[in-house]
Amino acid sequence: MSHPSPPAAHDRGRPAPAPPAVWDTDPEPLPLSSAPLPAYGTGSLADLLPTLAAGLGVPGTTAAIPELTPADRNCVFLIDGLGWEQLKAHPDEAPFMTSLLAASRGGTGRPITTGYPATTATSLASVGTGLPPGAHGLPGYTVRDPGTGELMNQLRWQPWTPPGAWQPYPTVFELAHRAGVHAAQVSSPAFANTPLTKVALSGGSFHGRLSGEERMDVAAEQLAAADRSLVYTYYAEVDGAGHRFGVDSDTWRGQLMYVDRLVQRLAEQLPPRSALYVTADHGMVDIPFDEQHRIDFDEDWELKAGVALLGGEGRARHVYAVPGAAGDVLTCWREVLGEQFWVASRDEAIEAGWFGPSVDERVHQRLGDVIAAARDDVLLIASEREPRESAMVGNHGSLTPAEQLVPLLEVRS
Repeated sequence: MSHPSPPAAHDRGRPAPAPPAVWDTDPEPLPLSSAPLPAYGTGSLADLLPTLAAGLGVPGTTAAIPELTPADRNCVFLIDGLGWEQLKAHPDEAPFMTSLLAASRGGTGRPITTGYPATTATSLASVGTGLPPGAHGLPGYTVRDPGTGELMNQLRWQPWTPPGAWQPYPTVFELAHRAGVHAAQVSSPAFANTPLTKVALSGGSFHGRLSGEERMDVAAEQLAAADRSLVYTYYAEVDGAGHRFGVDSDTWRGQLMYVDRLVQRLAEQLPPRSALYVTADHGMVDIPFDEQHRIDFDEDWELKAGVALLGGEGRARHVYAVPGAAGDVLTCWREVLGEQFWVASRDEAIEAGWFGPSVDERVHQRLGDVIAAARDDVLLIASEREPRESAMVGNHGSLTPAEQLVPLLEVRS
């Protein structure tokens, strides 16, 4: 470091000018108030099915998205991984869905949001239960089970945990079925009996079909099966292509072209008095493979200090401290990551509303002592303990528009 020169002879009777404040240039961590919040209660994934069910007269449900007009037959087609920004950026690959952008969210031309974190297990639970993550209790990809102290993968349901105790609320499909509405799910046969399906999407009948075309045809049949119907169908491979190859890849574009044809196929088969809503569980961002964009927790002694468990995923971390170390871990993570991540304590994240307007008592300790959400195009990987996840090109989870905003395209018959 160079030292300031002594004052010139003719200036020696005056106070020396202050040296540059080189020690005061440490950047401030991102203020938590700058983090965009999901639109819980007015325009999030958790508000979609309650709004449709309320229009069908299902007791215990409330219309929370005011722009949607009731229909007798309602179908939700969820495309895993297709964010609003990614769809808008690819009009040539998705001409049919692009033609519906102006009809998104009841003709407003606007998207809705997922919830935090923007990840599949959390979002599917929000869709199916009509509840934000703080209530349904699936607040991340992996979270600590307070009963065992172990990380629980809520997508794969490992280690196995009693589903009803983990998520005790009824799904909207169950409420609809009890009210005499024909409720049906059309998806891959592999999902018929999974714990995630049980806690998030159960109720009514399940129809397993392998091909996308079959799912569209059966979804249309189930819509027409009763005067009042609520049908859900799902396609996963847009997300899979994004994770493996990135949302800038030819493989991802090919999947987008295919699912665009599926949407059109279903739209052309809608029975009378139907509304089709096309949405997604999250968007996605590609992260470059270099040390600037991929910070490796397993090789960073500062970030590891005082940490007992690392949960969540690369852009939405739950950090569980050893007893008594939560404050130190929060300070360290803010110092190391605070320019690129919103870093909050558990109580700060709850108070800010990241997980919804409130957090159930049973969910409180599932949340990290420290919670880190990426703002920049960065990823906090764990190359040793999470080798498969650390190798993914496309990633999601955080509060940024690219991850949070999803379409709510509408077709009515």
